[in-house]
Amino acid sequence: MSTDTLRTGAAMSTDTAAPGLVVEVGAPAPGRPDVGRAFRALLWRDVFVTGRELVPFLLQVVLQPVFLLFVFGKVLVELGFATSQYSDVLLPGVIALTACLTALQNTAFPLVIDFSFTKEIEDRLLAPLPTDLVAVEKIVFSLLRALVAAAVMFPISWWVLGALPVQWGDLPVLAAFLVLGSLVGAVMGMTLGTLVKPNRINVVFAVVLTPLLFTGSTQFPWQSLDTLRWFQVVCALNPLTYVSEALRAQMAPAVPHLPLWLCALALAGFLVVFGVTSLLGFRRRALD
Repeated sequence: MSTDTLRTGAAMSTDTAAPGLVVEVGAPAPGRPDVGRAFRALLWRDVFVTGRELVPFLLQVVLQPVFLLFVFGKVLVELGFATSQYSDVLLPGVIALTACLTALQNTAFPLVIDFSFTKEIEDRLLAPLPTDLVAVEKIVFSLLRALVAAAVMFPISWWVLGALPVQWGDLPVLAAFLVLGSLVGAVMGMTLGTLVKPNRINVVFAVVLTPLLFTGSTQFPWQSLDTLRWFQVVCALNPLTYVSEALRAQMAPAVPHLPLWLCALALAGFLVVFGVTSLLGFRRRALD
């Protein structure tokens, strides 16, 4: 075949192409959406909205931990009902509590509202994303909010207690366990937000959050419960326990604590279990 014939054929194929359709080398094929771009767009939308409401968000997530730290770590110490070393036990637990509860609440409550009242989730499900990635975007967004809340607690804790037992070398381990604990909190929140009926969510949260708060080893070391074995077993079933113990091992190594490898293993197990149930629950509600 001659060169002129090839050129003529190329010209004919170009002329017969649909008007306005330009196909570039290396560009996504027509009809195949850019999943990564859609995912980033959804995430940026949520981040942008949070940025506009940053002050209300911070007040919502840090007010309770700040008062908990102030009353138990400052007031009771000043009054002589607790020793000055108690703040070393309390501070890691309060930071762990802030991260986990922020992730849990910021996943569960918006999902209940989206699926039942505003139906905003339908707009997200129409995005060119697989259903599971819509759920993952919710989890990642809750993770970011939880990390911001936990990061804010460090300077606030220094201001309340007058000291912060953290070295620069501690940051990688602290960050790793805060990310892992926040992910567990986010998938737990998605499990609750998708499996519980909207008219029962307040009752479920009242039943879940209170035991989660007081059995997460936030106010005491887990190993100190050896004389109260049944309560120690209950605390071992709470994922928050392993976040508190991991942060305590890094920030207050003199306090009895669980080893870091055990905390990481337990949190990874909780992440797998609740991750599967959260995706199954989200998929079921999305199909409904």
